[in-house]
Amino acid sequence: MGAKVGDFRHIDMKRLLFLCSLVLLFASLQAQPDTYEWTVESRNSSESMPCGGGDVGMNVWVEQGDVLFYLSRSGCFDENNTLLKLGRFRIHLSKPLNMQFFRQQLVLKDGYCVVTDGQTRIELWADVNKPVVHIDVTRKAEKADVEVTYESWRTKDIVLTKRERFQTSYKFAAPKDLTTRRDSIMAQEDGICFVHHNGEVTIFDATVRQQQMEAVKDKLSNPLKNLTFGGRMYGDQFTLKGHHAGHYASHDYEGWTYVSKRPALHHSMTITMATVQGSISDWQTAIAETERQIQAKRDQKVARQWWNDFWARSYVATSEGAPLGAVVRNYILFRYMLGCNARGPWPTKFNGGLFTFDPEYVLTSGAQGTEEYCLSPDFRNWGGGVHTAQNQRLVYWPMLKNGDYDLLLPQLDFYLNIYKNAEERSRHYWGHEGACLTEQVENYGLPCYPEYGTKRPAGFDPGMERNAWLEYEWDTCLEFCMMALEAHRYCGMDIERYLPMIHSCLVFFDEHYQYLANQRGAKRLDGNGKLVLYPGSGGETFKGAYNSTSTLAALRTVTEALMAYKEERNDTTHLAALGTFLSRLPDITIKDGMIAPALHYERVQNIESTQLYPIFPWRMYGVGKPDLDVARNTYQNDSLAVKFRSHIGWKQDAIWAACLGLTDEAERLIQLKLGDGPHRFPAFWGPGYDWTPDHNWGGSGMIALQEMLLQEVGDTLYLFPAWPATCDIRFKLYASRGTIVEAELKGGKVVNVNITPKRKYITPF
Repeated sequence: MGAKVGDFRHIDMKRLLFLCSLVLLFASLQAQPDTYEWTVESRNSSESMPCGGGDVGMNVWVEQGDVLFYLSRSGCFDENNTLLKLGRFRIHLSKPLNMQFFRQQLVLKDGYCVVTDGQTRIELWADVNKPVVHIDVTRKAEKADVEVTYESWRTKDIVLTKRERFQTSYKFAAPKDLTTRRDSIMAQEDGICFVHHNGEVTIFDATVRQQQMEAVKDKLSNPLKNLTFGGRMYGDQFTLKGHHAGHYASHDYEGWTYVSKRPALHHSMTITMATVQGSISDWQTAIAETERQIQAKRDQKVARQWWNDFWARSYVATSEGAPLGAVVRNYILFRYMLGCNARGPWPTKFNGGLFTFDPEYVLTSGAQGTEEYCLSPDFRNWGGGVHTAQNQRLVYWPMLKNGDYDLLLPQLDFYLNIYKNAEERSRHYWGHEGACLTEQVENYGLPCYPEYGTKRPAGFDPGMERNAWLEYEWDTCLEFCMMALEAHRYCGMDIERYLPMIHSCLVFFDEHYQYLANQRGAKRLDGNGKLVLYPGSGGETFKGAYNSTSTLAALRTVTEALMAYKEERNDTTHLAALGTFLSRLPDITIKDGMIAPALHYERVQNIESTQLYPIFPWRMYGVGKPDLDVARNTYQNDSLAVKFRSHIGWKQDAIWAACLGLTDEAERLIQLKLGDGPHRFPAFWGPGYDWTPDHNWGGSGMIALQEMLLQEVGDTLYLFPAWPATCDIRFKLYASRGTIVEAELKGGKVVNVNITPKRKYITPF
C-alpha cells in the first residue's frame, strides 16, 4: 500500500515536508541530554564526576590511567557526628586505557558512569533499592587482568586539627584532642570488610549533659549510639594480592589490592553496604542479607528503569548553544545529584551532599591548597549530622514542581524523627507544650553543641542558645511543615503522620510567647489581643525582633494551610484552636510602602533579607497577587535588601526577582546562579558560605528557574512569568491538584501548551 524503503515516488510532497518538520521539531525539543562527557582524564578528585543511586554517591575520576572513586552513603555518622566516607577505590588495568580515544560519561538517562577507550569499558552503577555498587570491566577482544584496591585513611585514630573539627558537630567548641576513631578493616581472600562502629558514648551524651537534659535523657531518641556502618567489596574471580601504604593529596592511606584470578574479557566486583544500630555482628548479618538479595542483571534493569522514570517526571530543556543553555544543563546535572539520595532515611546535606572531595582542592580548583585545608576526604565545613534549616530547605523546595515527591520524604522524616525530642525540651525547660526546633538542629533534635554556647552566664535560660546569630530563631522548621502540606496539595500525598509534628511546631509559638509575656508581666497578649513575638528573630539577621515578618508570614501561611487541609478532610481536631491562634497573629509591618523586617529590631547580625520572605517561601506576594507594587518596591528600594543582594550560596534574590516578574533581573541572576561552577563538573558550585558542592546554591537556583517558568495563583497558572522572550525553552513541571504543565516558548511565542487536567493559564507573550 505504501512506498517501499528507498522509493519516494509515491509519497505526497506536502506529507513529506510535514514528516520532516516533525522530525526536526522532535530533534530540537529533546527533553534533556542523555549524557554528559569528558574526553581528557582528570588531575585529581576535584575533577570528579558524580554517580549514584538509592542513597549512595560516588565521585568518579580517571587519574594517570586509573579509575578512582570515593564512596559515600547518607547516614554514616560517627561518634562526633561527622558524615564519614566509606573509602576510596582504585581500578587498575593491565592493558592501559588508550587516552587518544578516552571518554568518561555520566549516562544521565540510565544513571550510571562509564569510562571507555573503545576497547575497554569500565562501568559503575548503584542499585536504587539496595545499598550496592557494581563495578563491571569489559574488554572487546584481548583478555586482560584487573586490579581493584580499597584505600582507607582511617586505619588508625586521627586527632583532629582545629579546622578539621568543623566536620564534627563540636566545630569550634571541640574538646582538646578530639579524635575520629579508626575503622575495623578485615581483609580475606575473597573480599574485604570495612566498618565503623560507634560505642555507647557519643556527642549525643555530651550535648545532653551540656544542655541540662539528663533528667529526661531516657526519653530522648539517640541515632548515634552503637551505630555501625560500612561495606564489603568482593568478586568471585578476584583474590587478595597484597597490602601497601600510600599517599594521596594530603593524607596517608593503606590499600588492599584484589587482582583477577585470570585474564578475561569481563570482570565484576560488588560493594555491598549496611547501616545498623547494633553490634558488628548485627552489621555482618545485614551485609549477608543484602548480598543474598543481589541479582545483578535484574537489579541493573530495575535501576535503569527507575532513572528513566525519574527523567520522565519532569524536565527543562533548550537547544544546544541557546543563550541560557548552560543554565538549563546545570539544572539537569544538579537534579541528577539530588536523585542519587532518593531512597535513603537521611536527607541530602546542604554542604556537599554525597559528593564532597579532598578539601585542599575546594578553594583552589586543582592547585595545592593551603595547609589549613590539607585534611582528609571526610572534611566538610559546618558538620555532617547537624542540619542548618535555612540551607536545607532550599535543597528540597524545588522537588515539588519537579514532581520528585519521593525525594522529599527523607527531609520530612528527619523532622518527624526529631520533633519528639524537641517537645521534651519545651516541657523540661519551660513547662509548656510544642516542639522547640532550632535553626542549627542536630540529627537528634537538640541544638548544636557549639551554638548552644559553652560560655554561659549563671542563671541564663538553659533552653536558650547563647549565640548572637541563632538566638530566638525557631521558625525555620515551619518551612518543612509547609512542604508536607504542599506535597499533599500537589499530589495528594498521605501526610497524616506529619500532622502531629506540624501542630506541635505551631503550638510552640502560641504557648512560648504567651509564656514569655507572662514572665514579663501580668498579661499574655497585647492590648489588641494579639501575641507579642518578642524576643524574636528574622533569620540570623534581624535580632531582638519584635513581631518578625518572616516568623509571622510563616505562622499565618502554615496555619491557614493546615486549616484548609483539615476542612478538606472534615477533620475538626484542633480546628477551633487553630482559628483562635490565627486570630491572635499580628499583621506584618509595612513602612514607607515597603515590607519591614519587623515592627522593631535591635541589631543586624547577618546578611539575609527576611523582609522578602513573604514573597518566597511564603508566597503572600507575587505575580497575579495583591500589592505586587509593595513587594517590588521592597525588593528594589529597601536599602538592606539592595545591600545584601547576591547570587552566592543560599542567597534567594534570583527567586524573589522571578516571583515578582522582574524578568531582566531574574535573567541576570539566574546566569550567575546556575552558570558553571569553579570545578570541572559544572554543577559543583561553592564553597559559597558553606562547602563544595554547595547544594543550597544549586537548590535556590532550581527554584528560581522554576519560578521564571511557572507560577500559580488560585486556579490560574502563569506560564513564563519571568522568562526572557528571546530564549527558547521547553518544560514539564507540576502545579497543585495533580496538575502537569507542559509548554514551550519558541521564537517569542508560546506553543505546545498541554495542561492536565485543564486549567486556565496566562502568559506575557
